[in-house]
Amino acid sequence: MVTQAATMEPLSARIPSDIYIWLAQLQVEGAATNSDKLRVLLGQLKRQHDGAFDYVAAHAWARDLTGRLREALVRIEGLSGRHSEVMAALLEHATATLAVMMSQAPTDDAQAARLEDALVRRSFALFETLLRQATTTAAAAYDPAVVRRHMAGVLELTAALHPSKGA
Repeated sequence: MVTQAATMEPLSARIPSDIYIWLAQLQVEGAATNSDKLRVLLGQLKRQHDGAFDYVAAHAWARDLTGRLREALVRIEGLSGRHSEVMAALLEHATATLAVMMSQAPTDDAQAARLEDALVRRSFALFETLLRQATTTAAAAYDPAVVRRHMAGVLELTAALHPSKGA
């Protein structure tokens, strides 16, 4: 965010009308005018480009990126009364994983290994969540069969890793 003490410079640009209309309708937290929105959006882009996102800022940014989807799912839940734990877990996983990646820029093998460990740990946490959803015949999902439908290959691989005794 731009601080109050920052020197402001004028910027003039001609943009296509469809982009202008989009910008005018865009909801940007803490920004009411198009000038405010441009300041916020350019500040976010600069931090992203500079790699200055810490995990918390990167997480907020990733949540913003998925805001439209989240709002649509809330609308669906309000209309249908149905909630998908599977979709909620996938969204949270994607948000947190993107935040981890955006907040890291390893400079050596050790840092790269720590990042890798964090990403693999997070991926297996998602896998555990999906396995829990597969323990019943119907997952808590918009499509109750979605998890079991995609499990066959994974189960085959896990069986190969841990063959049954006496087989």
